[in-house]
Amino acid sequence: MSAATPPVLSPGSYAARKRRDEILTAYSFLLPFLFIFLTFTLFGIGYAFYLSFTKYNLLRAPEWWGLEGYRRVLCLEAIFPAADGAVPNCDPMFIRKALPNTFLYTLIVVPVQTVISLILAFAMDQKLRGRRLFRTIFYLPSVTSSVVISIIFVWLFSPQGVINQIFNSQVNWLNDVHYAFYIIMLLNIFTTSGTLMLIFLAGLQDIPSALYEAASIDGANKFQMFRYVTVPMLRPVVFFVVTVGVIGCFQVFDQIYVMTSGGPLDSTTTVAYLIYKWAFRDTNIKMGQAAALSFILALIILVVTLIQRRVIEGSGTSANA
Repeated sequence: MSAATPPVLSPGSYAARKRRDEILTAYSFLLPFLFIFLTFTLFGIGYAFYLSFTKYNLLRAPEWWGLEGYRRVLCLEAIFPAADGAVPNCDPMFIRKALPNTFLYTLIVVPVQTVISLILAFAMDQKLRGRRLFRTIFYLPSVTSSVVISIIFVWLFSPQGVINQIFNSQVNWLNDVHYAFYIIMLLNIFTTSGTLMLIFLAGLQDIPSALYEAASIDGANKFQMFRYVTVPMLRPVVFFVVTVGVIGCFQVFDQIYVMTSGGPLDSTTTVAYLIYKWAFRDTNIKMGQAAALSFILALIILVVTLIQRRVIEGSGTSANA
């Protein structure tokens, strides 16, 4: 009796089985990440979206009230009061304080940190003695905990701090509505310029030297090389840096929490800090409104990013024309 011969797989079926095994192996490696992403990220976003349509204070079950939470967050009655002079049934903190403060913070911090980081990148791109040491020094604040640096700034700008000792003054910087917000801006610029410097430096070193050589042969001076070679080649890097800066400014929280807790007189309250305040810190917890505000913030960031992308691309098109 002859032994049964094993089935012979055709090249097509063997390739299909090998492809299926590779896919199963890939998904087995991705499974832990997919579990964490679906459980803690996607589910969290979905549940927060549901809470944004509810009245919820962490003590009672969520109560559905539709778009009322969004209406109370926007609180347009505070800007356009009713004809009968009725008191608006909402908290105008977002529209009167948090949103203007956040836009002011972004409009000041993003251009300043972009320009400073670009200047540092140009300096570090030159053949200077000790430039590796300077790169490390400039980058060091970016890898240090923002909470630690915030505490250092609190100590520097305290009434008995180093700044007052240098200027022989007794200004309570962080409790003054004229100075507190700008000190936080200074802190953010100090901690982020190093990271953005490295991004610009990578973009500068990626520009082919042949472009500068060709421009030099055509008689271009340093300024013309910068305008017609460096700036166009750095435009994608500039867009990335500005986008990262805008997102970071709209989400600023930890420095404000450590240094001022939104004060004095809500002069440093931003949208991100207001979300935390409504959700966990207020006597009357408004978790539903905080969730609604978080999605409004995400929408604002998306719109601002699309606008700045259009502006940067438009400036590039006009420059090329």
